[in-house]
Amino acid sequence: MADTKPPADSAGAASNAAKSTPSAAAAADAAPKPPTKPSGNPALRMMGIPNLPKKLPSRNWMIFWALTSGLSAAIIYDKREKKRATAKWARVVAPLADQPLRNPNELPRKITVFLESPPGDGLRIAQDHFIEYVRPVLAASGLDWEFVQGRQQGDVRAAVAEKIRRSRKEVERPDEEVLATNDKAILESRQRSGIREYDGIKGDLVLGRHTWKEYIRGLHEGWLGPLDPPVLPEPPKALEADAAPQEAKDGADSAKEEPAKQEEADEKKPDRPPQPPSYNSTADYSSASLPHQIPAEFNPSTPIEFPHVLGFSATWTRFMWFLNRRKLADSTGREVAAICFAAARDWDNGSEEYPQTKALEKEEKYWPKSVFKTAEEEKKEAEKNGEELPAGPPKEKIWPVPVVADPRIVSRMRRFELLPEHEQLAKEVVVPEAEIEGWIKGSLRQLYGWGVEQIGGKKWSPNVGDISNESD
Repeated sequence: MADTKPPADSAGAASNAAKSTPSAAAAADAAPKPPTKPSGNPALRMMGIPNLPKKLPSRNWMIFWALTSGLSAAIIYDKREKKRATAKWARVVAPLADQPLRNPNELPRKITVFLESPPGDGLRIAQDHFIEYVRPVLAASGLDWEFVQGRQQGDVRAAVAEKIRRSRKEVERPDEEVLATNDKAILESRQRSGIREYDGIKGDLVLGRHTWKEYIRGLHEGWLGPLDPPVLPEPPKALEADAAPQEAKDGADSAKEEPAKQEEADEKKPDRPPQPPSYNSTADYSSASLPHQIPAEFNPSTPIEFPHVLGFSATWTRFMWFLNRRKLADSTGREVAAICFAAARDWDNGSEEYPQTKALEKEEKYWPKSVFKTAEEEKKEAEKNGEELPAGPPKEKIWPVPVVADPRIVSRMRRFELLPEHEQLAKEVVVPEAEIEGWIKGSLRQLYGWGVEQIGGKKWSPNVGDISNESD
């Protein structure tokens, strides 16, 4: 039978080896280790830049930084190019401001700007659009302009028609006073000084499809309508008789409260005058006769694009417009520059319909649905909400209905155009980078300029020697 007990010598050797193990490990630790090779890029270490991370951020962080950087780059690029487009057309028309007047006794050229509140919004949004896209080019040209502003549907129509009726009355009714006291005093002062009106192309700038429709309606009303306002129907006498006792009672009650409200009445602003009604309708165009003093050609006019949309569902549309403002600035600057150069032509009539009626038609699809409500629908909605409709005949709706044009009027309309030499001039314009850069880059440029001034005004450049005599 084999003996399973290990020999004594083997056990002793094993115990001695176990006792000598800690001293060997300590000796191994005390021995010098070879130098480890530093990790990372040596060029970055020499510049003091820490090592880059060995792995990329997580997927969510990568998506976040990609979207943020891409959106920021798109917004910054569009803003810079928008400034560049506006500055380009401003530089194109800038030489007009240096031209002397043709006659010192003649008023300078003045154009008329028509603004109106867009459907469903206020007048401020139209004014901001003019300030941002139109005014920089007009101001650079040195032209003068006047505003015709409307706050509700029909204001521009009434203003255009009334201006035409006044010009007609000066010829057809010379004995009738058509000017206000202040306007008459200004006109008499100019006549005494020998100052004449500008004898040349003036022009009209119309902002938006809704304003353009009222502008055309006002032209037809002014030239084809009568000079006297229509006779409005009187309120029924029965209602007046019933209202008399109630008015007397209300008057007695208000007499007691009159001293308390006197101060408030003095501080209250005067109400705006009511909008005058239309002197004719679109159905009266064919039966109307033209006045004898109607010109063969009207002053040129140009509709300017005014994109505007409301509602949460149109957020994506507004966002895309916001990222493409450079295109709107370029097209608007082109149209405004054409107005400044005063080169006009007839409207192209290559189809059966007149092109004036279709100008900026794409803007109508962004109008709110309330614009296209009929009078009956508005009446039902007012009754449902317990509201009262304004007294008198309903106002004419111009925005929701198609444009009705008379060939005798639209054939006399003209529009501005940009000549080929002006197009070539625009291509040669180079806008300096300092004029369109943002705050960060502009601040760095100013800091660099300040540093150059501090060291004596000599710009730094690398010392590469004289390279003018080097052989090819």
